[in-house]
Amino acid sequence: MGIKIVLVDDHRVVIQGLKFFLSTQADLDIIGEAGNGEEAVSLASELNPDVILMDLNMPIMDGVEATRQIKARSPKTKIIVLTSFSDRDHVIPAVRAGAAGYQLKDIEPDELVRTIRAAYNGQTLLHPEATEQLVSHVTDNNAAGSEEQLAISQLTTREKEVLYHITLGKSNKEISADLYITEKTAKTHVSNILSKLNVHDRTQAAINAMKYGWFD
Repeated sequence: MGIKIVLVDDHRVVIQGLKFFLSTQADLDIIGEAGNGEEAVSLASELNPDVILMDLNMPIMDGVEATRQIKARSPKTKIIVLTSFSDRDHVIPAVRAGAAGYQLKDIEPDELVRTIRAAYNGQTLLHPEATEQLVSHVTDNNAAGSEEQLAISQLTTREKEVLYHITLGKSNKEISADLYITEKTAKTHVSNILSKLNVHDRTQAAINAMKYGWFD
């Protein structure tokens, strides 16, 4: 069996469209469907899927609350938000709830498959508009827990500077210019940051920085 997927959306036409395309992928197996967040929570507990494609605005229970409950019970399940909304009021709560990806419904089919495979492998892919909302967001006054404080405390002063530039969406070339270091040095700092924070990519590092308010 390939990557086990549950589809969650209150519009049947969306579910059918996803099934039609995803079923053509040999490594993807659709094992369940839900029409609201409450059904999604129940199915996640029953079927233990690898990945859930989660709509946000649904009756009975919305996608953010469903994501929160599923992640609390099944931390290993990866949830990818698939929605029509890219504003901060939707993106930030979804990420805080534990979403491992955030894509819009106008996504190209091949990119959706890439997002599913990336989430399954522990990586994060976000729609550019969602990324923009994250890196421009100043989090509220949530205090980071001891685990998160330990993570950021492992970074050197220079690495914290580089991480801050990552949250601004800067490339290695841009970081090297801003901090007056070589691009090779910037790349080394980025690699060290990902290792120390135990994340797979720059997007996840930026998400953690924003989520825990490291640069508030």
